[in-house]
Amino acid sequence: MRRTPMRTLAVLPAALLMALVPGSASAYPNPGVVSGDIVVHDPSMIRGSSGEYLLYSTGEGLQLRTSTDRTAFGRSGNAFTTEPAWWTEYSPESDPWAPDISYQGGKYLMYYAVSSFGSNTSAIGLAASTTGQAGSWSDYGIVYTSDASSDYNAIDPNLFVDDDGTWWLTFGSWWTGIKMIRIDPTTGKQYAGDTARRSLASRPTGTKAIEAPSLVKRDGSYYLFASYDTCCAGTGSTYKIKVGRATEVTGPYTDRDGVSMLDNGGTPVLESHGRYIGPGGQSVLADSDGDLLVYHYYDGEDNGTPKLGVNLLNWSSGWPVAY
Repeated sequence: MRRTPMRTLAVLPAALLMALVPGSASAYPNPGVVSGDIVVHDPSMIRGSSGEYLLYSTGEGLQLRTSTDRTAFGRSGNAFTTEPAWWTEYSPESDPWAPDISYQGGKYLMYYAVSSFGSNTSAIGLAASTTGQAGSWSDYGIVYTSDASSDYNAIDPNLFVDDDGTWWLTFGSWWTGIKMIRIDPTTGKQYAGDTARRSLASRPTGTKAIEAPSLVKRDGSYYLFASYDTCCAGTGSTYKIKVGRATEVTGPYTDRDGVSMLDNGGTPVLESHGRYIGPGGQSVLADSDGDLLVYHYYDGEDNGTPKLGVNLLNWSSGWPVAY
């Protein structure tokens, strides 16, 4: 992606700034320029202490791609040298999904899911590494599970650490939507003093298609991003990214019009436009020139191949706007 500083936005014409409002299809930007090995699903990216970008994603295990300039990406290998034995209990294919990478307490953490497509017999796992590099991860085992009797799906994890040091894990896909549990910072697993499973977002009528939560805090407000509608269908994908805002980390989250995310609410951030079909599976990275929205989309000019998308976010309206 072009490294465009956020201050550039301040010199845009006022009329163009007025057009950059959530939900305005004409304002949806094209992804920034990236190159190299960019065929990905569910990307999660962090900037390491050396300045190198580490991007993990779904597919062929949990593959690492690295970049020194946030533009050219090359593949470095799998997170794990040996697959943990417990994976087969939740996925006969030993298929891990949707990694979430962060740096906490002097080490890299990765939450990830193990499941089979369309099933909610699922588990969220945790791994750690001192370098974040491929082949360096030690598995810490299961964090949270769901099964066929559950009304939720334990996949698509995202760790959020609040300003007061409290850890939260959001997750969920279809069924009754997006959930949250509290995490113990000393173990990376569920906090024994608070075992509640909270609901943050759902679609109680019609399609149940909501998943892939990402939680961030800006200017004292909490923002919950999620992917709505259908993923993984190439040019037939209808994925889109929406967001809600709250004054408390546990919600309630509402969209720009005041509609609750528990009742199908959500302000659009990015939708299909032109060749860029079904953007979703997003994560948010705070970088030196602003916040990045990192996601995948399906390329309508390349047989629906899933590719990496990266855009900066502008928060000046109180809502995230991709540009």
